[in-house]
Amino acid sequence: MIRDIIVNLEHQIARDPARDFAISVAETFDAHVAGVAFAYAPDFPAYAMMEIPADIVAQMNAESEKAALAAIDRFDAAAKRSLVSSEHRLLKTIGAGAPAMLSDLARRFDLGVFMQSDPDGVDNDDMIETSLFESGRPLMVAPYIHKDGLQLDHAVCCWDGSRAAARSINDALPLLVKAATVDLLIVQNEKTSNDNKEIRGTEMAKHLARHDVKVEVEVIPAADIDVASTILSYAADNFATLVVMGGYGHSKLREIILGSVTRDMLQSMTVPVFMSH
Repeated sequence: MIRDIIVNLEHQIARDPARDFAISVAETFDAHVAGVAFAYAPDFPAYAMMEIPADIVAQMNAESEKAALAAIDRFDAAAKRSLVSSEHRLLKTIGAGAPAMLSDLARRFDLGVFMQSDPDGVDNDDMIETSLFESGRPLMVAPYIHKDGLQLDHAVCCWDGSRAAARSINDALPLLVKAATVDLLIVQNEKTSNDNKEIRGTEMAKHLARHDVKVEVEVIPAADIDVASTILSYAADNFATLVVMGGYGHSKLREIILGSVTRDMLQSMTVPVFMSH
């Protein structure tokens, strides 16, 4: 079950899709939700800091903290309206330190919620990728254009027989059990075109059915390079309200490298996406 949720709060967005989405998930599961806002200190090289007047640095710190506190006030008001159990946390850090701090904190929660990066504004790629690979917990990403809360009319689970896909589907079971319909979607290409029943979805569908998930197996062809667009087209054509998929990639030193399908999904998603790694 989902008992507690952590959400990254946005500074400049009065209608924060991640905040509202996280609260709707909390409503669905009668769960606790924690809103986290970061107050950022300027991240300048040491030699540059020596040239910047102290009052300018203090003003930048104060403005960031003010924006974070405003985001917390909006979160508290929204949580109060929804009557969900909630808390907030104000964390102070330089910009580069926030993803690791939130990832570490997310290990104590069942689910993390983030807003998709907005090409014209907020860049959450580091936040999402670090949490995906380092928190050990699943996460949900709400599109920056998302206006609705959690809807479980039609979930699409992407299945290729991999460890990441198995982990994500298992972690998403609380959602899938509540979904009206669930498609186990197999994008057929060189990686999945074989006679292995596990890849074809037969055994995974049986497993989900044992959990009382109303599941249908769907197989559609696509080239390797078109997997993400095929998933998104299928989701749109079938009025999906949630996509479940494994988060593919790896972390090397301080650089996060995403698999192409995961990266393309995060860039082009139009419905909320649930991911585990």
